[in-house]
Amino acid sequence: MRARTHGRVAATAWMLLSLLLGTTSAFAQGPDTLLPVTEAYKLSADAGTPGVLKLHWTIAPDYYLYRGRMKFSGGKGVTLGSAQLPAGKKHVDPYLGPVEIYHHGIDATLPYSVTAGTRQLTLSVQYQGCHETDPKVCYPPHTEQLDLPLPASAKIEAAPATATTDSLGAALNTLGSTPSAGMTGSPLPAEQAFRFEALASSPHRLLLRWTMSKGYYLYKKQTTLALQDAPGLSLQPVWPTGIPHHDDQYGDVTVYFNQLELPVGVKGDLAGRQQLTVLASFQGCQQDGVCYPMMHRRVTIALSGSDAGSAVPGQPTTAPIRSVPPPVETSTPLQVGLLTALLLALGGGLILNLMPCVLPVLSIKAVSLLESGESPGSARRHALFYTAGVLCSFATLGLGILALRSAGHALGWGTQLQQPLLVGLLALVMLAVGLSMSGMVQFGSSLAGAGQSLASRSGSAGHFFTGVLAVVVASPCTAPFMGGALAYAFAAPMLSALLVFLALGIGLALPFLLVGFVPRLARLLPRPGRWMETLKQVLAFPMYLTAAWLAWVLANQRGADAVGLLLVAAVMLAMTLWWFERSRAHGAASRSLVLLLLALITALPLYYLAQLPRPVRIATAAQGVIAYSPEKLAALRAAGIPVFVDMTADWCVTCKANEHTVLNTQAFRDLLKRTGAVYMKGDWTDVNPTIGAFLQKYHSPGVPLYVVFPKHGGPGRQLPTVLTSSLVNRALTEAAR
Repeated sequence: MRARTHGRVAATAWMLLSLLLGTTSAFAQGPDTLLPVTEAYKLSADAGTPGVLKLHWTIAPDYYLYRGRMKFSGGKGVTLGSAQLPAGKKHVDPYLGPVEIYHHGIDATLPYSVTAGTRQLTLSVQYQGCHETDPKVCYPPHTEQLDLPLPASAKIEAAPATATTDSLGAALNTLGSTPSAGMTGSPLPAEQAFRFEALASSPHRLLLRWTMSKGYYLYKKQTTLALQDAPGLSLQPVWPTGIPHHDDQYGDVTVYFNQLELPVGVKGDLAGRQQLTVLASFQGCQQDGVCYPMMHRRVTIALSGSDAGSAVPGQPTTAPIRSVPPPVETSTPLQVGLLTALLLALGGGLILNLMPCVLPVLSIKAVSLLESGESPGSARRHALFYTAGVLCSFATLGLGILALRSAGHALGWGTQLQQPLLVGLLALVMLAVGLSMSGMVQFGSSLAGAGQSLASRSGSAGHFFTGVLAVVVASPCTAPFMGGALAYAFAAPMLSALLVFLALGIGLALPFLLVGFVPRLARLLPRPGRWMETLKQVLAFPMYLTAAWLAWVLANQRGADAVGLLLVAAVMLAMTLWWFERSRAHGAASRSLVLLLLALITALPLYYLAQLPRPVRIATAAQGVIAYSPEKLAALRAAGIPVFVDMTADWCVTCKANEHTVLNTQAFRDLLKRTGAVYMKGDWTDVNPTIGAFLQKYHSPGVPLYVVFPKHGGPGRQLPTVLTSSLVNRALTEAAR
């Protein structure tokens, strides 16, 4: 495995420290936010060598460039030779077939010559690349215009004899006529200058492609699309960014050079259709030459087996074309106020104490309260410091998430578990706490000090960090009242949102505050005794089960290799703790040296875990389940089919509980058949901007999110986070009417 820089190791150590201190900004970052094309592929040029232009692309991680999609066009007075490109990595593209691609960076050289009087080296460089991890997106072809000073001894060639025909070209441009075929630089036939083809990537998703010869461009404004003999269907093109251009006839316009790939959605019911006929009208020009009259093409696209359809060339036609405006997206309004949100947050925090995510930390606190049962002052101190840890963590979590959300990141409640490194660290923390409760190692005088290894100066620090740990492990759970409160917090002003997060913390810590400050409740606790050692050891097993669950989450995120690395780290952690306990009587220097060495060996597997690429997830439909995509949802709604959308994640305990009790039952499958509804599921286990956008639209702080879309259109109905069979039955029955 290739080594990385030491800075990455330092970043990993900082993330571990942030976890234990309750700081969420490190792990709330989503690694796969798509970059602008000029940041994903940074192009630099060096014209210092006469007659040779040197180009360099710096390619961001998880991105690549196509070798065969690079094109170079010289500007006025510039003639380009053949570009010299290095061999790329072999790759099979689902649309382009066998291709070569570049990762990390590429150097290219481009010979050129210029005519007499040329003072600047002007040219256009076109390239195209893709993001190779989820979300897998290919950028449209991007063109950059370069305007560089010529070196003193650049190669000069004689001006062509046709240089005096600019006035004739301008006149022809205005008239839209064509010069004689025998003229030097005469325009190509329209079919050769503008090649048009189309394919279907899915029944409701087309890809139209124009390929222009060198020196020709296509107008965006003059391009219109329609379907032939397809009532009830419409086309929805998604135009890529073009090149601004000032035209003598049309003014300021957008044009496309070399190639235009246009994704087009098909809206409407395609039931029974095997093919579509697309009519395209467009107009283009020869650079510094003539403009062609309006061109028309007709192309028939087969819809069956369209997942890997091949391009179909268009045929000339004279059919009139009409354009279709894109759809307008709307979002749902918030349905609660501040007071209601605060009450819901307080109730949600209370119920959070009963959730299985918090059970391991409750085990720690239960033992600590029993140990301090003989001293009311000690119980109060435990409760206060635990509450302080909870409130500080909720405040940090809220501020971090809200700041990142305001910056445009699709982050939410529990999204730190989308980061495999944090999942692995949490699993090791749970393992270490479990070993402590089993009596294998002692971090301090009280098991409440599970975080006392961070600050062993006093027992109070341990209680504080136990509160921090409670918040960290609580986030995968969503109590019934938390959904509305967090939805309000994620869309409310900063101060109101912070109050909601603090109310959640008060609800979570309230049971321990009551026990600590109400002596009667404290006296109900059993008195300490020898039986407590057995209880400590029994309560270690929830810790081990939590570590096993986190390993399962990691397997779904990064595969078997990640679990193997986690197991190696767990063994090394056990060895570190064994030496920590065994070497108490040894000298401080030798003990610290060995501990440092073992700690580094423990961190090494986590370092490699952080480098693992995200496995390719192929969206396959399980029995009765369709993978979520906005296009599929739009197509089903256009066809008048009710849809049940389920946004879930492997680390979401509430999601799994709902699936076990409601969604994975025969009764639910029978309900789908009876209502004719489609069950659509989105997986947010890993970072996914598409699902993040859906959550934002419905002001959902995270998963689970359930939305039922009715048969005859209208807004979707958002269901509570905790489902019942009767609730889902009623919602789908109403949606099917």
